Amino acid sequence: MIFLGILVMSITLLAGCGPAGKPITIAWLPNNSGDNEKAMRAAFDKIVADATGKRVEDKLTTDYNIAIAALDAGDAQLGWFGPFEYMTGHAKNHHVIPLVVESGDSRTIQDALYHSRLLVRKGDEGAYKSGTTYSIDKIVGRSISFVSTSSTSGFNMPSSVIMASFHAQDKWKNLTRDDLMQGGQGKFFSQVMFSGSHQLSLANLLLGKVDIAAVDDVDVASNLQLVSGTDNQEGAVYEVRKGADAPFDTLAGKQFVIIKSIPVQNTPLEANDSALDQVTLDKITQALTADAVSGNQAIFAPKGSTTASVFAAPHRFVKVDDAWYDPMRQVLGIQE
Repeated sequence: MIFLGILVMSITLLAGCGPAGKPITIAWLPNNSGDNEKAMRAAFDKIVADATGKRVEDKLTTDYNIAIAALDAGDAQLGWFGPFEYMTGHAKNHHVIPLVVESGDSRTIQDALYHSRLLVRKGDEGAYKSGTTYSIDKIVGRSISFVSTSSTSGFNMPSSVIMASFHAQDKWKNLTRDDLMQGGQGKFFSQVMFSGSHQLSLANLLLGKVDIAAVDDVDVASNLQLVSGTDNQEGAVYEVRKGADAPFDTLAGKQFVIIKSIPVQNTPLEANDSALDQVTLDKITQALTADAVSGNQAIFAPKGSTTASVFAAPHRFVKVDDAWYDPMRQVLGIQE
């Protein structure tokens, strides 16, 4: 009996220590769960594993809400979601905190931005012009593809801009996000689709399923090339490159135009600090903000590269705190 007790104790101790113990699980949104970003996820996982001495597993999802709920419950301990998802998650559960954020070209937090964009097919852009500039005044009655009601750049930022632009009109002075979620007769949009990912939202546009699409710049960049105009500015024309990944593999040469571009504060790496201790969180933060990580091309894809990654060189990860998101909280009307 003594021998059996010692044996059980030894097995228990071995199971609870080192890489064989409980893993760190990272939840990924549908945009980043595809095989095309497998190398990026693996490189990121290795950094976390090396820093903590723990196994790292990926939770791949097909639904925004599944990924977000996993972090909130502690089933996943880390997650890369949008800023809106972070802010609403933190308001619901203050154990959800930001660790790092991707910098801008300055390699600091000062220009840590990406873009939410409203897009139309090339050839249709004239219908959205007011004089020599583009205007969203002409989007009423059109069909649109959003990403998810939880998506920052794929719904919440563009919906905020739309509401602010139309509240001065008597007909739309009480326009709400709920109103923008449903299309039909008498509604703001004639039809509303929620695609589930930025890639599929753009595909909906290029396939002619909708007139307008809300799509960010980072999740589709590796499949596109700029044809004319200034990157991420109204009037810029993009084309699907040859050899693009699915769902763009049959859409090479298809073009679209930006009619509205909205700066968005970058997405944080979120953590649930009730599921990971402070020592572990500090190790992850220190590892990710190291100079060596910024040179990892599997994570920070060089500009013009066809490497599928949500992060772009010459950027790096920088430490971030919750207060940095306060300006966007005010725009989106999120209450703490």
